[in-house]
Amino acid sequence: MKFTMERIPHRWQKQHPTTVWFFFLLISMCPAISIFGNDTWVEFEGDAEAGQGKHIVFVTGDDEYRSEEGMPMLAKILAVRHGFRCTVLFPIHPEDGTITPTFQNNIPGTQKLNDADLMVLFTRFRELPDDQMKPIIDFSNSGKPMIGLRTSTHAFHYQKNKNSVYAKYTWNSQNPPGGFGRQVFGDTWVNHHGKHGSQSTRGVINERLASHPVVNGCGDIWGPTDVYGIAHLPAEAKILLWGQVLTGMRPTDGPVNGAQNNPMMPLAWLRNYQGTTGQVSRVFCTTMGASVDLKSAGLRRLLVNACYWCLKMEHLIPAEANVNLVGTYEPSFFGFGTHKKGVKPADHALPTRN
Repeated sequence: MKFTMERIPHRWQKQHPTTVWFFFLLISMCPAISIFGNDTWVEFEGDAEAGQGKHIVFVTGDDEYRSEEGMPMLAKILAVRHGFRCTVLFPIHPEDGTITPTFQNNIPGTQKLNDADLMVLFTRFRELPDDQMKPIIDFSNSGKPMIGLRTSTHAFHYQKNKNSVYAKYTWNSQNPPGGFGRQVFGDTWVNHHGKHGSQSTRGVINERLASHPVVNGCGDIWGPTDVYGIAHLPAEAKILLWGQVLTGMRPTDGPVNGAQNNPMMPLAWLRNYQGTTGQVSRVFCTTMGASVDLKSAGLRRLLVNACYWCLKMEHLIPAEANVNLVGTYEPSFFGFGTHKKGVKPADHALPTRN
């Protein structure tokens, strides 16, 4: 839907020229304003629990692993079970306001990061306009913490606007090497180490860090996504979980024998990132996180614990955090073109409380 002067009655244009002019100025300056009857993001207010007063912003936008389904559920858990205020941003098609992961150039609302305490990034090969990219990069240099899931190692891919000041954050950039993913999270896209779609993943806790609070209650992590190859992780990274390649797509399948599991690839780790301002951020990254992976309570608990740790609240991490699902959760299986059509951000809203 497009607004033009022809849609405004002529008598209104003559009688209220200042009002009409201000209306169109507002529309042109505020691209996040919804003209479809729905907001372009969704927010969940936390109750008076541990997370009260902390704001987590989720930036979603991948065309394979259904981050637009999984992250709203994770945000609901963090809000309802733990009291954090959570905002989820989506890839929005500008013509109809629907969540459209295949539209790679629009994630409205990144300015929400300006007052966020933690950013959770789950994007893949996005090429955002400069005004949407700037808050993401500013946040990464602010010293505030960040979490990266699955394809966040290859979060951005500039193909059309290679002259953008942000094109250097492309996943295969040479300067800086590996772009945003490698610089911030520790690595960029390397390969599918496990066989995609036929070899699932078991998360194995690193015995050396078995007492770390982030892995509290995380002894059973499994997901149908495959293990990613990791080749450039810095020596200072603390590997919490190893990714064990399984022979099939069931949690009861055994590990593959041979080189794929000898040694195993890092699956989840912690590190520090020093941005251009000199500020140092706490960073957690995992190559799991697809919407179907989140059916694993162990993985949900790992991610909730990671939020506490990133926010320097690790002393509040319980032995087994409450990660019960909020409402129903029937995630789509990963794959290209499998996203649910016609969904808008408001469809993810929690029911109104009486």
